Amino acid sequence: MNKVVLVTGANSGIGLGLCERLLQDNESLQLCLACRNMQRAQAARSALLTSHPSAQVALLQMDTSSISSVLAAAQEVKLRYNRLDCLYLNAGIMPKPQFDVNAFFKGVFSSGIITMFTTGQGILTQKDSVTADSLQEVFATNLFGHFLLIRELEPVLCDAGHTSQLIWTSSSNAHRPAFNLEDMQHQRGTQPYSSSKYASDLLSLALNTHHNKQGLYSSVICPGFVMTNMTYGILPSFPAFLWTLLMPVFWLIRIFCNNFTLNPYNGSEALFWLFKQKPESLDPQAKYHSSTSGLGNNYIQPRKMDIDLETSEALYEQLLQLESEVRKKLKGKQK
Repeated sequence: MNKVVLVTGANSGIGLGLCERLLQDNESLQLCLACRNMQRAQAARSALLTSHPSAQVALLQMDTSSISSVLAAAQEVKLRYNRLDCLYLNAGIMPKPQFDVNAFFKGVFSSGIITMFTTGQGILTQKDSVTADSLQEVFATNLFGHFLLIRELEPVLCDAGHTSQLIWTSSSNAHRPAFNLEDMQHQRGTQPYSSSKYASDLLSLALNTHHNKQGLYSSVICPGFVMTNMTYGILPSFPAFLWTLLMPVFWLIRIFCNNFTLNPYNGSEALFWLFKQKPESLDPQAKYHSSTSGLGNNYIQPRKMDIDLETSEALYEQLLQLESEVRKKLKGKQK
């Protein structure tokens, strides 16, 4: 049977780059693009069908920051498909950061330049907002919406005698110090993106603990430093020509640091590679990094994540509790 694959955040960047690679490898896939903006989703679908006219590419409207949108999208998926082979949890946002120009130029000429460019450490702070569901927006979009989606899709993911994959797009910016179990949504911090990505690493581990026996396996990737709309938005006050001037610097850095993948095709290497693996053979505590050599060759680097079972289980229980609360609240509104 043809595999069924759903990709969140598929209309641009790494998500769209992944979809292109999946269809290049196998046009018989049933590919579903789950996107917030349907106009952009239609454009992405048209681009994919131009390259792969016989491909089966469906669209699904879903905003992972909205509880009602996620629940409606999940219902639609269960109506369309009786099983799901792979769910890519790729949608994400990063708030417009406050940028320290002085720290940036100091960092360019320091030994910490690679860490600075790949994580924003030392030069960026972020201010989050609150959704209509009274959740922190980054937490809801990057983590909780996906968690709720998985919970809703368990009937088509955990099918007897059938193996399915969850594949998270995480980040090298997923740092333990940014995350606090007592402030799971990161209401009091200034690094909501880092916190949400570290939480997704933890959640992936917990999902393996709870669902491997049902044939559902979760993995985590880092795409490296990729020039996407999110990346360009990190330094909003920079004129476009400055990025062009910086590109030779990035290429030079890549000779010594292969996580500068730079474009969505290279950045999706780990996402695509995981799809080709037997999920039960993968390390649940490894993050699979997309890497590109100085000569432009792509490869995978698995690295142990700074996570532990106890914290992952505690997060999982808190998410279940929050799920119960938001469902009760939603039922109250519907009465």
